[in-house]
Amino acid sequence: MPEIYVVRHGETAWSRDQRHTSVTDLDLTEEGVRQARDLRDRLPDPAAFDLVLCSPRLRARRTAALAGFDRTRVAIDEDLAEWGYGDYEGLTSAEIQRHVPGWTVWTAPVPGGESGGQVRARLTRVIDRVEASGVERVICIGHAHSLRVMTLIWLDVPFERGDSYPLGTAGIGVLGRFKDRRALLRWNA
Repeated sequence: MPEIYVVRHGETAWSRDQRHTSVTDLDLTEEGVRQARDLRDRLPDPAAFDLVLCSPRLRARRTAALAGFDRTRVAIDEDLAEWGYGDYEGLTSAEIQRHVPGWTVWTAPVPGGESGGQVRARLTRVIDRVEASGVERVICIGHAHSLRVMTLIWLDVPFERGDSYPLGTAGIGVLGRFKDRRALLRWNA
């Protein structure tokens, strides 16, 4: 069973402002650049990873590069892209909730975007590919919601619990095994 590091990209203007960002291809802020560079001290040496997967979005690719991952070793994986927010792209949860009281991405539809089932299918494919690869240590560089979906799948936790696993910008989680079961070994490290 592989050890899977999940790493959220560094800060962007929209992540700082808590705006839902999927297809809008924002670059990192100065703080995001600093956070991404600091990952070098918080992660094992890039050479220690047998497989490096990254979302196709600029913010994730730039985080990978600044964290020391040579682009020739980084495999872009479309399935690691952020949840497609559709009509809610660029809006905060508070703005959405003014029109749809109680809305969360975990419990309500996303008009014009992806359903929870579609996102779950994408991230299940990532886990299946990682497990089929036979490697020992993997890193997945992506986004807050997509990496949380991956974690929920790994732990077999109900989707509605997604808000229980917030992942800050440049946050690190480690998925692995404990006592022969899938486990969350570290979160927001």
